Amino acid sequence: MRRQIAHQAARLLYDRQVSEYYQAKMKAARAVQRGWVKQADLPTNAEIRDEVQAMARMFEGDSRLDQLLSMRLEALRMMRILERFRPKVVGSVLTGHVRRGSDIDIHVFSDSISSVTAALDAEGIRYDVERKHVNKPGAAGVYTHIHIREEYPFELTVRDSKDVSVVSKSSITGKPQERMSLAEFDQFLRETYDRDQFEEGLAMAENRIDRFLQYEALMLPLENIKQNPKWHPEGDALYHSLQVFDLARDQLPYDEEFLLAALLHDVGKAIDPYNHVQAGLMALGNDITERTQWLIAHHMDAGQILDGTLGARAKRRLKESEDYEELMLLARCDRDGRQAGVEASELEEAIDYLRELSYECG
Repeated sequence: MRRQIAHQAARLLYDRQVSEYYQAKMKAARAVQRGWVKQADLPTNAEIRDEVQAMARMFEGDSRLDQLLSMRLEALRMMRILERFRPKVVGSVLTGHVRRGSDIDIHVFSDSISSVTAALDAEGIRYDVERKHVNKPGAAGVYTHIHIREEYPFELTVRDSKDVSVVSKSSITGKPQERMSLAEFDQFLRETYDRDQFEEGLAMAENRIDRFLQYEALMLPLENIKQNPKWHPEGDALYHSLQVFDLARDQLPYDEEFLLAALLHDVGKAIDPYNHVQAGLMALGNDITERTQWLIAHHMDAGQILDGTLGARAKRRLKESEDYEELMLLARCDRDGRQAGVEASELEEAIDYLRELSYECG
């Protein structure tokens, strides 16, 4: 029974139905035993982690480790930004137990949460603050977390300054929690990886431009683009684009390239309303794939197919593409996303969905 509970708890964690080991353990125990379970019959967190790692190896193979160096270098970059708060890296990015969707966990020490958020604000970093009430054995209390949405998601735990020398017990192993300071982590990475690999990767991490923030910056001006009410009774181009995105997500929720085309197909209207397709593609540049570029480039042609006004030869060329069906689906979403007064996602919600989809699905 112990192994069954461990496997079920691991499945809950791996599928992200729950985020805490204790919560996963208790939910799995109720499902397996269908009643009260003695504490001695419950698996340890370490046993559950081993099951999670086994699932990661089964479903992700070695690819789960491909991004470990990148995540570690991102952690180092963030620790440098927050150096005055004496950051400590902890968790899977330090130990190497990463899997799809792993966070980068860092503890920072400050008696003022606003001081930490001010440091993030100065760098233009987007974040949310969460105060979590935890009620589990040995770890009850209120914890303050700062969640950062970047190429990889961060969870910063803000602890009191007086706790900087306090080493907590690991909830997984029951031993003192593994952690490293900025200097220790820097040295660890330099000793673990080839020098050129480390230096090149760090330079990339420090100079990386967040493509999702680029998308958002291009989308925001569309709110001021009022469209011809004959064709667009819904109003501005941003509202229209978000309607199209929602409709596309209902159809193909895991196709990031298609969803990006749906969201970004009209970004050029804020740049050159007379040739918005080409203007949009030039602005997006290499921040989108060739497939997304093709879908955006031909979405107006697909609209003409729906109207029956596109020439036979041009239609034939489009039909030769393996993405023709998705192109026509985009055209239908574009046509249907013109409803006045309907509820649509906020731009930030759409960007966050795409960011998470990109990270979760690689």
